[in-house]
Amino acid sequence: MQPLKIYNTLTRQKDTFEPLASPHVGMYVCGPTVYNNAHLGNVRTFMTFDLLFRYLTHIGYKVRYVRNITDVGHLVGDGDEGEDKIGRMAKLEQLEPMEIVQRYTNDFHRVMEDFNIFPPSIEPTATGHLIEQIEAVQNLIAKGLAYESNGSVYFDINAYNEAGNDYGKLSGRILEDLLNETRELDGQSEKRNPLDFAIWKNASPEHLMQWNSPWGRGFPGWHLECTCMSAKYLGNQFDIHGGGMDLKFPHHECEIAQAKGLTGTDPVRYWMHTNMLTVNGQKMSKSLGNSFLPAQLLSGDHELLDQSYSPMTVRFFMLQSQYRSTLDFSNDALKAAQKGFKRLVNGLRIVKTLEYVAEVGGTPDEKKQADIEQSLQGFYDGMNDDLNTSVAIAHLFSLLKYVNMLYMNQLKAATLGEELFTKLKTQFVIFCEDVLGLKEEPSEGSAVLKGMLSLYREYKAAQQYDKVDEVRSYFKSQGLVIRDMKHRIDWAYEE
Repeated sequence: MQPLKIYNTLTRQKDTFEPLASPHVGMYVCGPTVYNNAHLGNVRTFMTFDLLFRYLTHIGYKVRYVRNITDVGHLVGDGDEGEDKIGRMAKLEQLEPMEIVQRYTNDFHRVMEDFNIFPPSIEPTATGHLIEQIEAVQNLIAKGLAYESNGSVYFDINAYNEAGNDYGKLSGRILEDLLNETRELDGQSEKRNPLDFAIWKNASPEHLMQWNSPWGRGFPGWHLECTCMSAKYLGNQFDIHGGGMDLKFPHHECEIAQAKGLTGTDPVRYWMHTNMLTVNGQKMSKSLGNSFLPAQLLSGDHELLDQSYSPMTVRFFMLQSQYRSTLDFSNDALKAAQKGFKRLVNGLRIVKTLEYVAEVGGTPDEKKQADIEQSLQGFYDGMNDDLNTSVAIAHLFSLLKYVNMLYMNQLKAATLGEELFTKLKTQFVIFCEDVLGLKEEPSEGSAVLKGMLSLYREYKAAQQYDKVDEVRSYFKSQGLVIRDMKHRIDWAYEE
């Protein structure tokens, strides 16, 4: 079997995966900022690393998977100025910031469960690691790599590069070009260099989330939490760090600078980034009106959707594309995925019923035996080629052909031999369920009701936060009635 190769953003090539302390693997993935509902970009990213977690486990590694929750420090616009995203939502909703955090953390977990995405081994939060972050700021100041200015502390890019480092090496950005592209903004004059980034921010009196520090009341910079939490749970150097491609710069670039500044060591050996989503060829965004939430995809309640799609249909659709390629949502593509998933899941049901029957004098079919062995190996070859699920799934459908032939009695089990028959049966289930995370679902009608149940949960949550009228108006615009939804959901459970 060929070794697992991973496209490493840092080296810009597919590198053979060799963990630091095999069979143990440390993997860190940047989790969500919990100020709003989980979106489909989240789903694709975390499904990719769920797939990697599953596959590494399948081929014998013991994986510690850390995925954080950002509950402070991520400012609107992703920069060093402006309101905290969670604090801003808390003001709009007239709630405590931690109520916003809890609401959208719960939503995120529900969405992950809908799509059969495993929880991580550890799920730390930024607010739960303030001590570690303050200590990191103190250490960076002591090393001459950070400076205090008006109660804020900034990482010193020039000092970092003068120490023999290369800020920009992950994203391929050249420092001089970055400086030419950067314009001095109001409120940033306290920085020595416009590229310097905040590792601790002074909080204005109206800022909702703030804590005591050696530099006054404030809060940690967004980039710092991941550096501190990954080091705490995985060590100063670990195997894999993942996230969406939008995090490559500046977030992951800043993580590298902070970590190397603290320890003198590059923190991560393999950097992995998932690509973006499009809808009918256009970038998915709220401003274009082509963005829909996972719950809307499952219920079909969006003007761009012809129908609802089950969670496993969506998972199968996403897995048909390799994670580094752009994934384009369209009704035609989703419907094709629906048909493909139905074929595959029917095969999954069938293969579990197959029993080996020995026949006296049965002649082995060497050509079919070789073809099955080739497809079994082909699945691994696809996965080992940077998780190329499109290739792996193609080989899975080649195996499905033989599963159906066995079921229809067009192929005798004895012509394969008991060993290969058992291998086909066992591996087909493992490939589908354990590696790809696909599973059998209720009927299509029940899948629609599952989507409606997700919307109904939003209604029940809205009751708690006095948002019932807004939710009712939304449902009415979609032709839905709360009472009717509840009756249909109750009926589904009785069914």
